[in-house]
Amino acid sequence: MFRGDDAGSVTADAVAGPPGANAPTARRDFGLLWAGQSLSLFGDQFMTLALPLLAVTVLEVSPAQAALLPFALFAPFLPLGLPAGAIVDRLSRRMTMLVCNGAQVLTFGTIWALAATGRLTFPLLFCLVLLSGCAVVFFQVAYTSYLPSLYGDPDNLHRGNARLALSESFSKALGPMSAGPVIAALGLVGALAANAVSFAASVASLALIRHREPALEATQRERGWLRRDIATGLKFALGHPMLQPILLCGTTYVLFLSMVETSLVLYCRNVLGLPAQWIGVVIGAAAAGYPIGNLLSTRLMRRFGTPRTLIAAASVSVLGIVSMPALGSLGGAAGTAGLVAGSIVHCVGEGAFNPTSLTLRQTQTPADLLGRVGSVQRFLLWGAIALGSLFTAGVTALAGLSTAVWIGALGTILCLPALLRRGIRTAVLTPGESRSPAPDGRRS
Repeated sequence: MFRGDDAGSVTADAVAGPPGANAPTARRDFGLLWAGQSLSLFGDQFMTLALPLLAVTVLEVSPAQAALLPFALFAPFLPLGLPAGAIVDRLSRRMTMLVCNGAQVLTFGTIWALAATGRLTFPLLFCLVLLSGCAVVFFQVAYTSYLPSLYGDPDNLHRGNARLALSESFSKALGPMSAGPVIAALGLVGALAANAVSFAASVASLALIRHREPALEATQRERGWLRRDIATGLKFALGHPMLQPILLCGTTYVLFLSMVETSLVLYCRNVLGLPAQWIGVVIGAAAAGYPIGNLLSTRLMRRFGTPRTLIAAASVSVLGIVSMPALGSLGGAAGTAGLVAGSIVHCVGEGAFNPTSLTLRQTQTPADLLGRVGSVQRFLLWGAIALGSLFTAGVTALAGLSTAVWIGALGTILCLPALLRRGIRTAVLTPGESRSPAPDGRRS
């Protein structure tokens, strides 16, 4: 999801790193964070393929009902997304991540145990995925706010973000491709067990990190503190001349992209007639564009500047998404190849956009607001995934999978005018503009 000339480029003097950043153990600790998250992400991709197939084949529900599972995963971002940021900013982010991934081990271990014993029902699966989504809310807010405590220098910070994005990219490419053969050999229950094990590995890696965040300043929790903290984060994020266009662009993009992604597994199965092994290959091969975009992001940002890189990346991504149903409608081998080609192009753009926008957000946000501003982003984007999944279920029930894919693909075009606004537009159109706004919104 969305997440140069030097117009808009982030410089080291734009924002001072938080206290304790660039700790002596930063390289080792980042390696542990990277390794644990990579394993967890790899396991998550098993669920991308396994959960909808489990719902329609083992639990025998309709494709429209199966489309509600992504809604269950992301729906908690709507009520919890904003409060999570205010809460996480008052807690240890590392400890928050530990607790959340521990909860994931229990959740997916329970799903596995119920499925293995034949006691799993769709309502139970929906509720357990909903609980998993609650843990994801707090983990993601803490996770995207933690890295600046290790790296204060923007260049090191972006390299770290790019490496984490690269792991996500490879997991999207290799996870589904591996899941197909695993499901074929061990069944869907084996994929559920693999995801639980991956979360356990992530818990172990987080526990081994030596770096400790600076002690939080004791603040009295007066009545209404949560509301006031949320309001502060919202005011900063939605009033910032660079962050606001990125947030609106990402929300629009993700709302419609989720309709494509929610439908894709069953679209391949029901419309293209592919077996599970080939569905994994199609989805995994389609994600091959992410690493390319991740690796290009740093070079593009240095050459063209942050705003131009974001606009180019978003345009490439939308072009690829729109081409997916157009080429997929050819049917047969040509349709499958076209679907993969369009998705690779889309993933190149998204792979460049995500780490660039994340680094911009982290460097333009004061350390004590990182959790809250991150929660605004997660609330909007991941809440849009929940709504998009809900829309998909309705459209699929009324008009079928193909229509849902077409509506989602064409709707992503609307993200481009949402991005080319305010500070982004000014930085692109003003000759000689070379820096992003400082955290208070002034030019640095």
